Amino acid sequence: MRLRGCGPRAAPASSAGASDARLLAPPGRNPFVHELRLSALQKAQVALMTLTLFPVRLLVAAAMMLLAWPLALVASLGSAEKEPEQPPALWRKVVDFLLKAIMRTMWFAGGFHRVAVKGRQALPTEAAILTLAPHSSYFDAIPVTMTMSSIVMKAESRDIPIWGTLIQYIRPVFVSRSDQDSRRKTVEEIKRRAQSNGKWPQIMIFPEGTCTNRTCLITFKPGAFIPGAPVQPVVLRYPNKLDTITWTWQGPGALEILWLTLCQFHNQVEIEFLPVYSPSEEEKRNPALYASNVRRVMAELKPEKLEKDLDRYSERARMKGGEKIGIAEFAASLEVPVSDLLEDMFSLFDESGSGEVDLRECVVALSVVCRPARTLDTIQLAFKMYGAQEDGSVGEGDLSCILKTALGVAELTVTDLFRAIDQEEKGKITFADFHRFAEMYPAFAEEYLYPDQTHFESCAETSPAPIPNGFCADFSPENSDAGRKPVRKKLD
Repeated sequence: MRLRGCGPRAAPASSAGASDARLLAPPGRNPFVHELRLSALQKAQVALMTLTLFPVRLLVAAAMMLLAWPLALVASLGSAEKEPEQPPALWRKVVDFLLKAIMRTMWFAGGFHRVAVKGRQALPTEAAILTLAPHSSYFDAIPVTMTMSSIVMKAESRDIPIWGTLIQYIRPVFVSRSDQDSRRKTVEEIKRRAQSNGKWPQIMIFPEGTCTNRTCLITFKPGAFIPGAPVQPVVLRYPNKLDTITWTWQGPGALEILWLTLCQFHNQVEIEFLPVYSPSEEEKRNPALYASNVRRVMAELKPEKLEKDLDRYSERARMKGGEKIGIAEFAASLEVPVSDLLEDMFSLFDESGSGEVDLRECVVALSVVCRPARTLDTIQLAFKMYGAQEDGSVGEGDLSCILKTALGVAELTVTDLFRAIDQEEKGKITFADFHRFAEMYPAFAEEYLYPDQTHFESCAETSPAPIPNGFCADFSPENSDAGRKPVRKKLD
């Protein structure tokens, strides 16, 4: 595939930041838009629940808030700036336990019957800051109430009846919009708490700073990373069939989200605590780099719908076979509206300028972008789309198309590679044949795909670590060497 000229939007981005953005943000979906469409059956369910379970759930949730308020009020009396006593007094432990139980009951009443927790929450002495992402809803308060961690909140929140008292109990870091120096003071307070050796409660921070629809992780703000202290990344997921959770700039409003969520029989939420991330000296000096690297670690755990989406796209592409489609059908296949961004993406695959593309190529490229370190998964997906219906086998021409798209190169000769894999000379190979060959010859790319490239160094010489998927550094962004010339000129 090659990039046709399509105006200034098509100019390739050369900076590392732009490359990182392409890696972490799958094309075609606006992260600030959430479209919620209910089927006739779902609408009937909402109508029934509105008249029956919804008011009960709302009343129970309100009752739990009122029950928690006096406990939080008494426990939060005194100076908020005073350092917490160590170890905590027995009465505070009791209040902590009761508030957690009350809040858990409130969420249970709202349909969150089970909160799946993966991994282990680090101790305050191990990581004073917890970075949560993706941030997509006010239901993200669930992990806050489960752990009673501090949060960063706008100062106006303390004046909210009942809720403001509950917030003050967890000793938040308040940000004042009226104070021009508030940003500096907030960072200094976070730094002071992070360096207290576990005396203060852990601080939960949503580094994205705003809500998205969880299709990607947007740029992390550096505030949580300025102290240079270890952080524990925490990934949030809502694997529900109907997404009534997401609250973005464009989509259902706050009250509608609350109503629709309480009208679901069951709501799922997963909280995964990743290993503590300790910054390097360079990251301590550069908070933006620190934030970017933590974001990259969290982005490797893809949104929960990714695998299902790719499977759905690939099935549509397989049904089309080699039939070319236009921009309107392309948008419909990816379930996104026609936009400038989609047109730019479409032009990447429209080599002849005919206004038509092969959907299979698009799905292969999308899989590479979303799963950069899982090349064999991408190749397997491609074999399903290009392969014969009876045995999933492909010929030499199809293998060339698959590898050209996956590698992002304009020209590639695969004759020698195909013959080496097709030892029985059947004129076709399956993914099992390809996989078996890749395991036997992990450095086959330099011998069969780029035999004339004298500057192509062996995998063993360039990377002492195991070679991901048998394609050397060319297939593995995390193993790339900035000082080395590329094997082939890559396309944007």
